[in-house]
Amino acid sequence: MTERLLDGQVALVTGAGRGLGRAFAERLAALGCAVGVHGRRETGPAEYGEGTTLTATAAEIAETHRVRTISVLGDLTDGGAVEQVFATVAEQLGPLDIVVHNAGGDIAARGGKPDPNDAVHIEEEDVRAVLDRNLLSTILVGQAAAKAMIERKSGRILTISSTAAFLGREHGSIYATAKAGVVHYTRCLAAELRAHNITVNSLAPGDTRTGRFLGTRAVDPARMVEDGTLERVALVDEVARVVEFFAGPLGAFVSGQVLRVDGGGQCWPG
Repeated sequence: MTERLLDGQVALVTGAGRGLGRAFAERLAALGCAVGVHGRRETGPAEYGEGTTLTATAAEIAETHRVRTISVLGDLTDGGAVEQVFATVAEQLGPLDIVVHNAGGDIAARGGKPDPNDAVHIEEEDVRAVLDRNLLSTILVGQAAAKAMIERKSGRILTISSTAAFLGREHGSIYATAKAGVVHYTRCLAAELRAHNITVNSLAPGDTRTGRFLGTRAVDPARMVEDGTLERVALVDEVARVVEFFAGPLGAFVSGQVLRVDGGGQCWPG
């Protein structure tokens, strides 16, 4: 059984209805946190066969880990909606100690996965959608998290970026650009919040076998093994358990860092 290192703390995980977001919420709940389980759509968990509704997902996490949870809907590209999400979690669960901003992804405005066009031909509507859902939402959530934590002079903020941020891509260029912005915003926010005892870091996953990842592209079967090599697609838990480091005691003096979780697929600095 996981030691409840964070018993009594309150966390908000955005984009927590399925995939890595749900796994982050599950991990924090296992550590003892009450968790606000955020999603953009009530039926989001069903889209790739990882659940039914956001409400049911929150209830399942609560029952499994014996913690309080709530489900909360909101479009995080809207500042007013972000404020409402934070207010709802604080009102029902208590002041926030941990915020994990996972919402985003490379789904473009009209759907389609992965990001459907290259740097030259992607349409403006899709550019705005990808930038808003990744970079703008990170800025708005980061601002709200900082405001919620500054007065208490304590807190942990974790953004979810991507290994895509660190290299040029022939396809998915706008997604990579947005995630590079997330990385730099994370570092800037970390510098600003040092005096307030608030850590800000980013977790950058590589390919991970979420329902959405597996349901939207062909994957080489050789990369689907679960051990014996690091040249494979990560298990969801291999990424999710890194949250324990950033949110727990070991991460108390770590801030402004980006940790790539990709089995060493990218080994250069930066």
